[in-house]
Amino acid sequence: MKNGILALGAMLLLGVNTQANASTTVCVFDLLGKSGEAYKVMEEWALTAKTWRADVRLVSYQSEAQAENDFEQGKCDGVYMTSMRARRYNKFAGSVDAIGAVPSYAIAQKAISFALDQRNQRRLTSTVGHQVYEVVGISQIGLAYIFVKDKKMNTIEQIKGKKFAVLAYDEAQKIVVKSLGGQAVLSDISDIAKKFNNGQADIMAAPAYAYKPLELYKGLGNDGAIITFPAVNMTMDLIIRPEKFSSNFGQNSRTWFLNRLNNNFTLIQKIETELPAKYKINLNNEDKIRYQQILREARIGLTKRGIYNASMMSVLKRARCTVERTNFECTLGGE
Repeated sequence: MKNGILALGAMLLLGVNTQANASTTVCVFDLLGKSGEAYKVMEEWALTAKTWRADVRLVSYQSEAQAENDFEQGKCDGVYMTSMRARRYNKFAGSVDAIGAVPSYAIAQKAISFALDQRNQRRLTSTVGHQVYEVVGISQIGLAYIFVKDKKMNTIEQIKGKKFAVLAYDEAQKIVVKSLGGQAVLSDISDIAKKFNNGQADIMAAPAYAYKPLELYKGLGNDGAIITFPAVNMTMDLIIRPEKFSSNFGQNSRTWFLNRLNNNFTLIQKIETELPAKYKINLNNEDKIRYQQILREARIGLTKRGIYNASMMSVLKRARCTVERTNFECTLGGE
C-alpha cells in the first residue's frame, strides 16, 4: 500500500514537471522577421524563460494578421503583436495606445510601468468567449508622429478632405479621422507605408522605427514633413493562454519586461535621433495644448463607446500628471 502511494506520488510529480516543462509555441510578429528588434527581444525572453521552467519555441511572422490567425487557430500558445491589434484579447493593456494619451517618452515609460505593476495582475487577465488570456509583457515601439506628403499640411485643420491611412482593425483611428473631416484609407500594418509612399494616402502616423525599413522617405519626397506631435504611442503586447504555462509564468514574464524597460527606451530614442532633421516640424506650445485638448475629448468619447478601457485611461492620466504636474488636464475630471 505504502509503495503504491509512493508510486502514485512520483507519477503526479512527474506529471506536474512534464506540464511545466512542456514545449510551448509563441507567434512573434515583426515586419523585419527574425532580423527585427521585436524578434530579438523575444529571443532574449525565451532564453530567460528557461529559468522559469518554460521551453518556448518562437515562430517568426512578417504578417501580423497571419500571426493572430494562427494564435486563434491554436497553432501558438502565445502571440507578440501590436497592442492595437491585441486590444480584443485584453482591453486594459490594449488601451495603452489610446490616441493622444502618451505625449512623451517619459510618460510612455511611466505608463507601461504602471500597467505592468503587480497590482494590475487581475486586469491583465481576461476572458473572451470561453478562453482565458493573460498579458505577460508590454514593450515600447515608439511615439507615432504625423507623416505628411506636403509640409503645408502642418495643422490639424489641414486634415479636412485629405486621405489619412489608418489601421482598419482600430476603430478609434477611423472615428477620429472622420471627426476631423479626413478620409480614412483602410490599411493593414503590412501595407500602410506602401499606401503612403505610392500616393494612395496623404497622411499617416508612424514611429521612427518604421522610417528606414518601410522607406517612408519615398513618400515624403522633397515636399513632405514629419510633424513631431505624437498622435499615438505604439507598443507591443505579449498575450498567452495561461493554462499552457506554469502558474507563476505570467508574473515572472511581466517582471522581465519591466526590468528591461530602460534598455527598451534607450534603443527607441536612439533610433529616433536618426530621423532627418530636414523633415521635422515642431509645433509651438499653443498648438500642442490645443491638439491635446481635441484628442482628450476624442478619447473620452471613445471610452464611453467602449473602445478604450476606462481603468487604463485613469492609469494613463496618472502617468501624464506624474510627469507633467502642471498639465492643463490634471485638475479636470473625465478620465
